Amino acid sequence: MLLHGFSEDVEFIGLALRDTYARCNVDRKRMAIAGHSDGASYSLSLGLGTGDTFGHLLAFSPGVMTPAEVHGKPKIFISHGISDPVMPIDITSRKFVARLKGLGYDVTFREYEGRHGVPPAVAREGFEWFLRPS
Repeated sequence: MLLHGFSEDVEFIGLALRDTYARCNVDRKRMAIAGHSDGASYSLSLGLGTGDTFGHLLAFSPGVMTPAEVHGKPKIFISHGISDPVMPIDITSRKFVARLKGLGYDVTFREYEGRHGVPPAVAREGFEWFLRPS
C-alpha cells in the first residue's frame, strides 16, 4: 500500500503496482524510485514512507526530505553537486545523509564538482549502484 496524502500520482502508482503484481512475479527488494531536484525530494520522501514497497531510493540533488511516515529500510543513493546554487548541499543532502545514517539506513553519498545538474557519470554510478547484487 502506498502512502496517502502525496497526490493523485501516488494513487495511480499504487494501482499500477497492484496490477503489475497480479500479472508478474516482482521482487520488491529490487524495485527503486528515483528522481532529480524536486523529483529527488519526492522520491526520497515517498520512498522512505514506502520502504516496504521500494527497496532502493535514488535521489539526485534533493532539496527536501519530508516523509509522511516511515516503513521498511530501503537502501539509499544520494548525489549532490558541491556548488549547487538551487539546492545548496550544506542545508540539504549533507544534513539528510547524516540524519539517515544516524537512523541506521544504508546510504551511499556521492558529492561531485558541479552545480544542480547531474553529470552522466554520476547518474550512471547511481544506476550501477542499484543494479549491483545486494
